[in-house]
Amino acid sequence: MPDIDCEVAYALADRQHVVRVLLPEGATAGDALRASGLLDKFPQIDPAAAVLGVFGQPVAADHRLRAGDRVEIYRPLNADPRVARRERSRRR
Repeated sequence: MPDIDCEVAYALADRQHVVRVLLPEGATAGDALRASGLLDKFPQIDPAAAVLGVFGQPVAADHRLRAGDRVEIYRPLNADPRVARRERSRRR
């Protein structure tokens, strides 16, 4: 059975962590998250509630991956972008 070579990325405010994983054919975004080791390194990531994407497009944890996919783990926003933009504009 051929393997799928993909990346899992998690970005913090000051740096990005990218891990290459080799998964069996039919693997999902959730499988890639668990195989990446990032859950051990960053305990704040809740695998049950993690919002995932592939190349900037949100996907469910059961989304099947293809070779070369980049699974992204999204952090919650600190502020609503529209509210933040209004505040910046108001301060100027």
